[in-house]
Parts: sequence; structure tokens; C-alpha cells
Amino acid sequence: MMQNMQRDPAVFADVLSAMAEEELYEAMRDLETKSEELSRAGQDTSDVLARIAQVETEIETRFPGQKLAPYKNWKRQAG
Repeated sequence: MMQNMQRDPAVFADVLSAMAEEELYEAMRDLETKSEELSRAGQDTSDVLARIAQVETEIETRFPGQKLAPYKNWKRQAG
């Protein structure tokens, strides 16, 4: 999934909006993992954190008023 992440924020937002819920959640999980890896390595996480914010926005758009609860529920069930 990470290799398919677009560098252009507008393009990435379009890609996110076209994703199925499962794909969106997987993208969030992959980005969180990448952020943790970069942080442990002492590398810049700003690009990844910006992408995480975009995924959060897309999740909140799909599930108004639920914040990230749908993702957190999926993550807990996915193990």
C-alpha cells in the first residue's frame, strides 16, 4: 500500500475517497506503522503524519460524529 501513496496531497485525497472502507483502514494502519518505524529511526515523519491526517479526515467524513471509532473498531477486530 505504501508504495502506491501519491506525493501530491490532492491526488492522495482523491485516491482515499475512492477507496473501500477496508482499503482505507489498511492505509491508515500502514501509515501508522511507517510513522513508528521512521520515528524509531530518528527520521522525518512529517510527510507520513500529513497522510495520516488526510486519512483521518476521510474516515471522519464517512462517519460524521464518530471521529476514528470505526477505524479503531476495525483495528481491534483485525488484531
